[in-house]
Amino acid sequence: MPPATLQELSDRLEIDDLLTRYATGVDRKDWDLWESCFTEDAVIDYTAFGGIRGGVAEVRAWLEKTMAMFPMSQHMILNKEIAIEGDTATSRAGFYNPMSLPLDDGENRLLFFEGGYYCDRLQRTSEGWKIAERVEEFSYSTRLNPQLKPKRD
Repeated sequence: MPPATLQELSDRLEIDDLLTRYATGVDRKDWDLWESCFTEDAVIDYTAFGGIRGGVAEVRAWLEKTMAMFPMSQHMILNKEIAIEGDTATSRAGFYNPMSLPLDDGENRLLFFEGGYYCDRLQRTSEGWKIAERVEEFSYSTRLNPQLKPKRD
């Protein structure tokens, strides 16, 4: 395999930054930042985890409503496989996402631990790399029993 060119290295770093901005947008509930990660005509498929499939505006509205229930989430994106060909690229990146959901008593939380892969088709635009298509792949989803409340001293 020949050494990577400066352009290839730059593209990889820009795509890595894009994936980080996506996670940051979701976790901060900064929906404008989240939306800026996608092309206008992007298709997003979250059905593997019980979500929806649709365009950016439709999925954004669904995410805003859904994520409002979770005061804490932490999307970590790892083990990125990126293949670049000119102005297009594909990426398969693992994610680990713990989230908490408050229960009625206000003291306990239901903890979610979810993992899978983001399978993306990316496009270089005048604004940099953007996601043109995202499909989630399911690996696991676990809930921690809320009755296992940690003791506090």
